[in-house]
Amino acid sequence: MQDARLTSASVERNREPILGVLRGLLHSHATVLEIASGSGGHAVHFAAALPLAVFQPSDPDAAARASIDAWTAHSGLPNIRPALALDAMAGPWPDLQADAVVCINMIHIAPWAAALGLLRGAARVLAPGGALLLYGPYRRAGQHTADSNAAFDASLRARNPAWGIRDLEAVASAASAAGFGPPEIHAMPANNLSLVLRR
Repeated sequence: MQDARLTSASVERNREPILGVLRGLLHSHATVLEIASGSGGHAVHFAAALPLAVFQPSDPDAAARASIDAWTAHSGLPNIRPALALDAMAGPWPDLQADAVVCINMIHIAPWAAALGLLRGAARVLAPGGALLLYGPYRRAGQHTADSNAAFDASLRARNPAWGIRDLEAVASAASAAGFGPPEIHAMPANNLSLVLRR
């Protein structure tokens, strides 16, 4: 039988720093919705570290959802729900409620409309005070924060002109319009940031 589990080098690199931010956001029995879960590696890592929380992974891609569910089965963890088919740009989202929404490395590898859909959808599923955690590279004041980010941005735009590293200020403005407060900014390894937006 073919193993559906996918792997991601970036998950191995960033899962612990992101977990550190996530720990500061959640009460012990929180429900966490992950958007664009990809391979499922983050969900499994977070669920193992936070056994009283419940994790709801999602992805629009069928192969990704198969990988998520395969990793969940392999882990034996009881606090990960089956992966949902959810496209951040599509609406309406399923009828969900969450204490936190997590989205890792999506908004730069998707059209800007996906970021706007994410913000609108997260605002609907989060209660007041709930947190949206966005992880990835950002420009600040219109400038890249590292030469490596500039090169990465150029490669993304060459693959798809609708993709690219987003301006932190544009994300904050769109988040405000969707009902979020100003971002709490956490510096992360490899010139990335975690933005925490409170509903």
